[in-house]
Amino acid sequence: MSLTTLRCTIEGPVATIALARPDKLNALNGTMHAELREMLERCEQDEAVRVVVVTGEGRAFSSGQDLTENLPKDEKGRIDLGPPLARDYNPLVLKLANYSKVTIAALNGPAVGASMNIALACDIVVAARSAYLQEAFAKIALVPDAGGTWILPRLVGPKQALALMLTAEPIPAEEALRMGLIFKVFDDASFPVDVAAFAAGIAAGPGLAQRLTKQAVAQSLSNDLQAQLELEAQLQREAGFSRDFLEGVTAFREKRAPRFEGR
Repeated sequence: MSLTTLRCTIEGPVATIALARPDKLNALNGTMHAELREMLERCEQDEAVRVVVVTGEGRAFSSGQDLTENLPKDEKGRIDLGPPLARDYNPLVLKLANYSKVTIAALNGPAVGASMNIALACDIVVAARSAYLQEAFAKIALVPDAGGTWILPRLVGPKQALALMLTAEPIPAEEALRMGLIFKVFDDASFPVDVAAFAAGIAAGPGLAQRLTKQAVAQSLSNDLQAQLELEAQLQREAGFSRDFLEGVTAFREKRAPRFEGR
């Protein structure tokens, strides 16, 4: 596939997808959405890939929607943002939410507007120290989208989420770390190296158990305790039947690092 808005590299079990419109601060347009969905699908189908990193080129992760793009209009000539959400943003967020492999959003710079919510839809978010997150929709009189009104309240609570949306204040990386929006902050100078090492460490883990853990956490949002306990037992049985579990126990007994296969 010839990519015009992304750069994709694969090193061992880690695929890195970089948003590559640095002159536009990696603003999201229809082409980028289509290429991103396609690359996520390809990485998911590639058995050698265990972790997918989404990052940006240049100074930003992404500035959000490209407002210079020709957006559709309704019969009265008004810009209609419904079709782009249905065609591009909603499928992308659902893809990330249901992705079978571990996804890492690596914020090399600001993640603004919809790109903040796309980052939060990934499993893990890490950031450069100079990066920040911003629900910037109020600045242009819009409602947060790309799953932001669902994801953010579940991470920081409805009151805090609403304040972040209504004020559109930027959240520096260190503050986002304290709030639980991101997992780690790396120094700017070593960011690419640190992200690569972090992703490689996760990719060396038990892929099947990681997938089952993702499933358990996702379903916990709607399960009561009894249902969650039953789900844990079901998933634990599946994990216990795996070759990775046998390898993990064997490695523990032999006092060596496990060599997981992801099955």
